[in-house]
Amino acid sequence: MMSPTKPSSFRFITADERLKETRGIKGVLTGISGIGKTSQLWTLDADRTLFVNLEAGELAVQGWPGDEVRVRDWERARDLAAWIGGPNPAMRDDQAYSQKDYERVCRLFGDPSLLDKYDTIFVDSISVASRICMQWCKGQPQVQSDRNGKLDLRGAYGLLGQEMIGWLTHLQHTPRKNIWLVGLLDKKADDFGKPYFALQVEGSKTGLELPGIVDEVITLAEIQPKEGKAHRAFVCTTINPFGYPAKDRSGRLTTIEEPHLGRLMGKIRSGQPTSSARALSFDMPPEADAIPNPTQTQGA
Repeated sequence: MMSPTKPSSFRFITADERLKETRGIKGVLTGISGIGKTSQLWTLDADRTLFVNLEAGELAVQGWPGDEVRVRDWERARDLAAWIGGPNPAMRDDQAYSQKDYERVCRLFGDPSLLDKYDTIFVDSISVASRICMQWCKGQPQVQSDRNGKLDLRGAYGLLGQEMIGWLTHLQHTPRKNIWLVGLLDKKADDFGKPYFALQVEGSKTGLELPGIVDEVITLAEIQPKEGKAHRAFVCTTINPFGYPAKDRSGRLTTIEEPHLGRLMGKIRSGQPTSSARALSFDMPPEADAIPNPTQTQGA
């Protein structure tokens, strides 16, 4: 009987090793226009933060003393993601983010050790990234109709979804760095006129899948308490009374947090979340309110 052999590239990671790993926080910071999303740069350590500027909206952070790169086309955005995130071994040599593509980008941008000084990458914004990606997609030969050579919008949106999800996923897998993606929030209405909030991005695929890619979704919003003045705050949990998109995988955030991204990251990293048993324990509603009895409702 042959003894099993372990693949050379496969190993088990022990619990001790996993707990000692330095993991970055991957999150989306969203909010309506003008609420102060870009200004959250001021709450971060300028010496350890790289500002990836796609919006040309740096007036809000004029005088911020940190480093910045400006991106105006999709090829450069994709190359920058490859340089930051490293190679993806699952990709073929002819694909973006492959080892061969990564080597090309390193020749173009320089030694990736230049990024070692940064703990946090602040990308502003995914809304603009989706627009420049869409512009690039419209010029690709695979989205031209075989019959008349004209643009096939369905093909363009399909390619847009693939490109954006690939770009965001590659950034999300960046080891040991915090990645914050800023996105504009829109207020919309469904077919029944009920209002809801959604990220402003081209195409539906990116907006639907992005919350599942990142660890944190934080909405910067104006909160109006029953008493007192309105104030800005972070909405951090999926279940919240405002209907804002939010999510917290760390288990360390409350529904409302101080609007200070630097201290928010400190809270996510500090301490330990509640035990798994307590975190998954929910209060059940009173028995009378749980499920209506059909025999009682029929005669009502």
